Amino acid sequence: MTSQETAPMRKAPGGRPISSRLTGIDAARGAALLGMMATHVMPTFGPSPQWEPTFVGLMFSGRSAALFAVLAGIGLALSTGKQEPRNGTELWAARGGVAMRALVIAVVGLMLGGLDVNVAIILVHYAVLFLCILPFLGLRLKALCCWALGWVLLSPLLAYLVRPLLLEANPPLTLGHNPNWEDFGTPGRLVADLFFTGYYPVFQWISYLLIGLVIGRLALTTARVQVLLLTCGIAVAGLAKVVGILAMEAWGGRAALSALPVTRGYPLESMLEVNVTGLEQTGSWWWLATAAPHAGTSLDLLHSGGVAAAVVGLFLLLGTLAQRIKVNFLILLSGPGAMTLSLYSAHVWVVSGFTNQPLPSGWTDEGMYWAQALTAVVIGVCFAVLRRRGPLEWVAHTASSLGSHRPAAVG
Repeated sequence: MTSQETAPMRKAPGGRPISSRLTGIDAARGAALLGMMATHVMPTFGPSPQWEPTFVGLMFSGRSAALFAVLAGIGLALSTGKQEPRNGTELWAARGGVAMRALVIAVVGLMLGGLDVNVAIILVHYAVLFLCILPFLGLRLKALCCWALGWVLLSPLLAYLVRPLLLEANPPLTLGHNPNWEDFGTPGRLVADLFFTGYYPVFQWISYLLIGLVIGRLALTTARVQVLLLTCGIAVAGLAKVVGILAMEAWGGRAALSALPVTRGYPLESMLEVNVTGLEQTGSWWWLATAAPHAGTSLDLLHSGGVAAAVVGLFLLLGTLAQRIKVNFLILLSGPGAMTLSLYSAHVWVVSGFTNQPLPSGWTDEGMYWAQALTAVVIGVCFAVLRRRGPLEWVAHTASSLGSHRPAAVG
């Protein structure tokens, strides 16, 4: 959730350091933030009894959160050597900085988890993902590609085998709410929920960070790589979605799953298009054949990971264009994208104030979203113009600097 891809600083004529950040990465992160906010505030299903998917549900559900995770991997790659990963003491220092940053994110997530809010808060899972990816930070591109592909293909299968054992425990090893400080009293249930039974199962979601590491180890400033990300991302995402639809609609998957008990009141057809969270996804191997958002299957990981790669490629191309014409038109997204931890946390806090409460007179879900989105854009642009970090980004950066500090050797 925090931005990590700041490149080495260069000096302006007056001596002031200028960041050579990849504006397109921040812009993609800003787009992911606004997409997640939309799914939190506006309905993803239409009214009963049809419960048809809405535009927001079809467009952003599952994809925005996955984009965040992929961007986290990209940021980690850029902050640990870009195309040439660090090694030795430099790598261990980088890992220490990432671990401290993860600690800050986890603390913020646990504090937000205590709020009464109808939002699946990603921050604690995000922090755990940072810790899980530490062993991979020193790998080169070829090894990362193998790990990413293997994790995408095998982690859903292993999760499918493990999940029933956790859900059949007494009591079931699932939280049913956002992780908070009280959950440390039941550490087994907390760990099981974070890794397998929760809204963002870390075990499968490691795939997104590995995909991000692969992307971050590429030459992202070259047009060839940017176009490759856009085109290949679209191709992979499209193919995975087509296979998933065929498996459900043409090969008998949805009919088989419809015969299973359903734990939510939405039609299975709509849930397969928007979000299958709430379904245990046990009792049939057909669950592994869906590309539904938040399914955590190989097809879902390939589809949402491909979408993320395409979005990154698109915004990198736009960033290159902005640099050539010397007009920073991406600042409306890159501004908030550079301080997503602060803005996301503020958004969750604001939404909690309206949970189980009627909206103010004259307000609609759409109006509430646009008010928050525009506020986030204005705040982000102001901080970007002033060249200041967001408040929580400052805390995370300071913690990262402390974690990566290594005392100078005494001669």
